[in-house]
Amino acid sequence: MENKAPRKVTHHDHYWKFTKKISFLSFVPRKCSTRASRYKDILTGAMGGNNKKDTDEMLLGLLKKHNVDFLPFVPDAGHARLIDQAFDDPDLQPIVLTTEEEGVAFACGNWLGGKKSVLLMQSSGVGNTVNMLSLVSNCNFPFVTLITMRGDFGEFNSWQVPMGKATPTVLMAMGIQVLNVRKREDLLNTVDAALYSAFSSDQRIAVLISQNLVGRKEW
Repeated sequence: MENKAPRKVTHHDHYWKFTKKISFLSFVPRKCSTRASRYKDILTGAMGGNNKKDTDEMLLGLLKKHNVDFLPFVPDAGHARLIDQAFDDPDLQPIVLTTEEEGVAFACGNWLGGKKSVLLMQSSGVGNTVNMLSLVSNCNFPFVTLITMRGDFGEFNSWQVPMGKATPTVLMAMGIQVLNVRKREDLLNTVDAALYSAFSSDQRIAVLISQNLVGRKEW
């Protein structure tokens, strides 16, 4: 097997590390440290522990199997492990975005250049992509996005609920096929089918990963 040189460190790597360092938990006052620690414990447990880690490793392998070159993303806890693994992999290039709609345009440009990308985002960011999704529909670009859901399972933040409920309807209105994943054992098969259909027959597909899998968050 050919030994590939380590992937060159880019400004995206530095930005991802920077965003993790300046997370809101880094600024929690001393008197709130116990509560912040509890939030970390809940989030870590909710994310599925080793089971999710194993799933993310297999998901990364699946993306590589389909020759995905880029993973544009807006920082999101639900995709954090997958993003971390991608940064350590020489075959995938994570790209930090400032807004989700950039990822749609990025995916289209990559396809024109002979490359594949998969957009990673949270359901709260779907509303930002609506206008740009007209590009993939009108120009018949293949498109795959993996969306971690909020507002559909034990949600603690009421502001996440409206967009969480609207996400499937918004995507379908823009001509995107929606595949829902509510069981961990269905995730890999669903993503595999989405990647195959999109890149072999120019389909536009969103895989919605239930908050039941991503993990319930509390504050």
